[in-house]
Amino acid sequence: MTTPIDPTLPLRERKKLRTRRALADAALRLFLDRGFESVTVDELAAEAEVSKRTFYANYTSKEDAALSAELELWDAYVAEIRARDLQGPVLTALRESLSSALSGLGEDWARRFLPTRGLAARTPALRNHSVLLSMQIQETLVEILEDKLGIDSRDDVRLRLLGEFALSAWRCGAKNWIRTLRGHHDFAKAGGIDTLVQRVEEAFGAIPDSLALTAQA
Repeated sequence: MTTPIDPTLPLRERKKLRTRRALADAALRLFLDRGFESVTVDELAAEAEVSKRTFYANYTSKEDAALSAELELWDAYVAEIRARDLQGPVLTALRESLSSALSGLGEDWARRFLPTRGLAARTPALRNHSVLLSMQIQETLVEILEDKLGIDSRDDVRLRLLGEFALSAWRCGAKNWIRTLRGHHDFAKAGGIDTLVQRVEEAFGAIPDSLALTAQA
């Protein structure tokens, strides 16, 4: 079931979100059916019953449309971090913000994210674009931390390392979640958004031990 759009939003914003969602759904459907390279922007727009101009008003590229679920996650994550009053360990704040963002996106998002990751895994252009998006969000996280903590990351490498840790924990957690879903026909029973959050939390929790890991002679 598709997550309903917040009825308290202004009408113009709701219309924009519906159009954006229709384009994202059309992109994922066509790319999964025919392959990323075989589908044109004109065909995407036609499938969603909008103009090509409207497509570019919502997405800068086919890649962004294909990875709409990832863009939604990063937008939600950034919003959580920006709104948070940092108190205590910063890595904890990064973890809690990501968990909150994921929980807020819900089951419908998780169902769309899963095939999106599969599509990206077998499409070099999308895989590369996904990496670029994660690098951009990492830079954004560092900039937010710089502003909130009053620290210049050029002078304090800890901020950049925190950005690296947060994105690494996300990638490891998401991979472990996807692995648990393989071979299951019932998405809900196999583990939906709550299980994804759990896997990401586990990855964050493993960071201290991974840093302390030593090799035996």
